[in-house]
Amino acid sequence: MELLGVIVALETLKIPGSDVTIYSDSKYVIDSIQKGWLQSWVRTGFKKKKNVDLWQRYLAICKNHHLRFVWVKGHNNNKENEVCDKLAVNASFMKELLVDEGYERLKEDDTEFLI
Repeated sequence: MELLGVIVALETLKIPGSDVTIYSDSKYVIDSIQKGWLQSWVRTGFKKKKNVDLWQRYLAICKNHHLRFVWVKGHNNNKENEVCDKLAVNASFMKELLVDEGYERLKEDDTEFLI
């Protein structure tokens, strides 16, 4: 969910070349980008990696802006992080959620290997 939040935020921006600082409590998102894991996954064709569809979507939009990532500790009384967490939890209870097509395809692919 955190990765999708970053993607949607970047896709919402109207001015190319914007300087953007993304604050996140997701070590997965932050470390994947800052530690070079994502570029390594690209070189290996995302072999045995999750969220390939989301990472590819991120790669398509990230090049349009100047990004800086800042990790914040979750559930640590950071006002903005707590608000985001509440919004995410509330959104998860919505009745008409969009279907994650990439995840659904992955589930279907995994089922083929189990049979």
